[in-house]
Amino acid sequence: MALPAEQLDGIWDQLFREAQQVAADEPALANYITGCVTRHTDFGASVRCVLSAQLATSQVPADLINQAFAEASRSQPGILDAAMRDLQAHVDRDPATLGYLTAFLYFKGYHALQVYRFANWLWQQGRTALALYLQARASQVYDVDIHPAAKIGKGVMIDHATGVVIGETAVVEDDVSMLHGVTLGGTGKECGDRHPKIRRGVLIGAGAKILGNIEVGEGAKVGAGSLVLEPVAPHTTVAGVPAKVIGHPLAESPALDMDQDISR
Repeated sequence: MALPAEQLDGIWDQLFREAQQVAADEPALANYITGCVTRHTDFGASVRCVLSAQLATSQVPADLINQAFAEASRSQPGILDAAMRDLQAHVDRDPATLGYLTAFLYFKGYHALQVYRFANWLWQQGRTALALYLQARASQVYDVDIHPAAKIGKGVMIDHATGVVIGETAVVEDDVSMLHGVTLGGTGKECGDRHPKIRRGVLIGAGAKILGNIEVGEGAKVGAGSLVLEPVAPHTTVAGVPAKVIGHPLAESPALDMDQDISR
């Protein structure tokens, strides 16, 4: 469900105010903050600037990447709605987030997910070469590898994010949280639809590996370091190698409260 227009405006307004305050408090960052945020008139221009600067190389400069991202934003406004919902997810769920600006500028899980969103649009337009370039470049920059054909919903948080891999036919629905080292991969023996389907509200702990065309049901919890090879029923907690059912989360959507204690 899309955020109301007034809430979208509120996120940008708050981000802008935080940027102004940081630029005033820390002169060493003033030029950086101005270039990333306060010289722009809207959220879309700012997020495109941040990402294109991070992805740029001498062969593919930031301006060219920014142009492609701007085209995607105009054609599919839902990209920016998703980017704002992802940002709100960090503010709501991550205790390390000091405000909107922290996640917007510094959290590579957030950045990698937004690059995926633009690359996914390019993939759908048949511009697979540029989409795959962005996938590869994002993997180099962020150490996060998300195939542009994957299907990922809104309000998703990838915390810390180092080593996350999401395969081509994976599905991640709205309001999912995962931590670093998570793999949504194939078993290596399948063709076609071969990656996991993660339903709404799922929490996936650090280092968990979910392999094959299996479903992790709505509101489930996967313990850190688990190897999941079989489907997981909704509102079930699994853990271990291989993962076994060990209980049921107290919360309807474990992704939202981020309680990683698998004993409850």
